[in-house]
Amino acid sequence: MKKQKSYKKTAGKLYLVPTPIGNLDDMSVRGVNTLKSTDLIASEDTRNTQKLLNHFEISVSQKSLHEHNYKQRIPEFLALLKQGQTIAQVSDAGMPSVSDPGQELVASCIQEEIPVISLPGPTAGLTALIASGLTVQPHYFYGFLPRKKKDQQEVLQNLAANKATLIFYESPYRLKNTVSNMNEVFNPQRKAVICRELTKIHEEYLRGTLAELKEYLTENTLKGECCLLVEGQSEQEVDISLPQAPLKEQVKQFIATGLRPNDAIKEVAKQNKLKKQKVYNAYHELNK
Repeated sequence: MKKQKSYKKTAGKLYLVPTPIGNLDDMSVRGVNTLKSTDLIASEDTRNTQKLLNHFEISVSQKSLHEHNYKQRIPEFLALLKQGQTIAQVSDAGMPSVSDPGQELVASCIQEEIPVISLPGPTAGLTALIASGLTVQPHYFYGFLPRKKKDQQEVLQNLAANKATLIFYESPYRLKNTVSNMNEVFNPQRKAVICRELTKIHEEYLRGTLAELKEYLTENTLKGECCLLVEGQSEQEVDISLPQAPLKEQVKQFIATGLRPNDAIKEVAKQNKLKKQKVYNAYHELNK
């Protein structure tokens, strides 16, 4: 085990500096001072970061560091750090490495015994969580789901029994399909919250069940960056999902939670890995 104090005294330092997720007033004094005093800023997008630097009158030069060039950039940054220079790493918004580039440089610095110093600051997931109204502890941060439906549903199936509040990031262009997939995999009556444009002028929270959010998104198009939070599996949901009861009784249990009969039939079919028609027949007592 290595302690941070064992790092080489002659090496520079890597600072991880969070940037505002929308409102520039959320930039900390320490963050501004760190950016002003560092030798170089490693930015996800230099054009985007330049707007921040201009706002706070910071004249330090930048070099890009993103998913397409990190293999080339990391050796360059390590060489500068070993010469005693300091580098501040930033992403376009929020904390570096959280659904953004950064972790590869951090891992490389640790391997080379170069100090890594993380500054606290804005992060969209926790900002959304504490105002969502859902259970704060425990929570599970996933970030961006896979884009393809099959891959996304596979991930959601693995998360279905998680009792923690689930935190996702999603593009407004994919949000409708993602919520639709969640309605197929999770109980549609789970509480969920869409948090849009956090810290900005048009900040908005849409609260309801997954079924209600799906219906809303069929009629409304959202813009801006979004967080999607979904409550974890409840004890009631666990009890309902137990397969010991006859299929008809299972359907009735889901209907009692507020689901429409067709949705309840679909949910029971999913829980028991049966065709929907088989459950439909059992509920309506057909083919006897």
